Amino acid sequence: MAARPGRGLTSTRVADRLSFVPPDVVSYAIPVFVVLIVAEMLYVRASRRGAYEAADTAASLCMGLGNSVVKILAGGAVVAAYTAVYAWRLFDIPWAPWSMALCFLAEDLAYYGFHRISHERRWFWASHVVHHTSQHYNLGTALRQTWTGNLTGAFVFWLPLVLIGFPPAMVLFFSGLSLVYQFWIHTEVIGRLGPLEWLFNTPSHHRVHHATNPEYLDANYAGVLIIWDRLFGSFVPERDAEPPVYGVISNLGSFNPLRIALHEWLGMLRDLVRARSLREALGYAFGPPGWSPDGSRKTSRSIKQAWAARRGARLPA
Repeated sequence: MAARPGRGLTSTRVADRLSFVPPDVVSYAIPVFVVLIVAEMLYVRASRRGAYEAADTAASLCMGLGNSVVKILAGGAVVAAYTAVYAWRLFDIPWAPWSMALCFLAEDLAYYGFHRISHERRWFWASHVVHHTSQHYNLGTALRQTWTGNLTGAFVFWLPLVLIGFPPAMVLFFSGLSLVYQFWIHTEVIGRLGPLEWLFNTPSHHRVHHATNPEYLDANYAGVLIIWDRLFGSFVPERDAEPPVYGVISNLGSFNPLRIALHEWLGMLRDLVRARSLREALGYAFGPPGWSPDGSRKTSRSIKQAWAARRGARLPA
């Protein structure tokens, strides 16, 4: 790795390394996703372990298809942003085993930060909530993705990696690899995985993340590695005595893809129209989901506090 001023790569070598295009792992994985979903459906039907609902799965597939279309339409703008920032990179980082290992860790940490803020700030939650609207937890749910993520500016969480000097294609490659990894953890048919639970995000850890049980709220934001949750205090283990209940605090009761995609944005717009001050407007847009000026609405924090009070427990600060 070389600092750019005076010690950068020659223009030819930089061009060579920028011209390397890693495989689009998400596109290659789609046929595998389909096969695994069908296999899980058959297994669930035979074993009665887990659940599928036709309308729910159809909605998830529609959301996944729409997400793919939006990425095609908006992908150029994201790549342009990466390229613009990369022009100001601090270092020229080559494609090498050591740099790819570092990029994998850095991308996974960036995803953790993005994912955590997507639950803590309504602006990002308005897009991310889509992924949590299913009241079932299966491989089909993994495809229930937002249509508005790029509009929120979510891609900015990965720009520091490009500014440091990781090639945009390298960052995008590991971002795609993370998405592929996270597909298989959306299932109830796989139990705990022994020592792997300490290092990796697993179906058990991610079931907790999708649950609405008070003790499970705001936990396990990991992409590939669960170490970030353990380091930053957001890890909660799955307990056999507390089976996860999936969905969101106020479930939609609808399988309409447009409603799934836009319901939180419309709710935010209604709140902003009613806001009586700039403080209220900022709170409705960038406060925690459920924020209200008088505290009358439920937030994850208030739900957890009420649960802890009933148990005589104390939440971490």
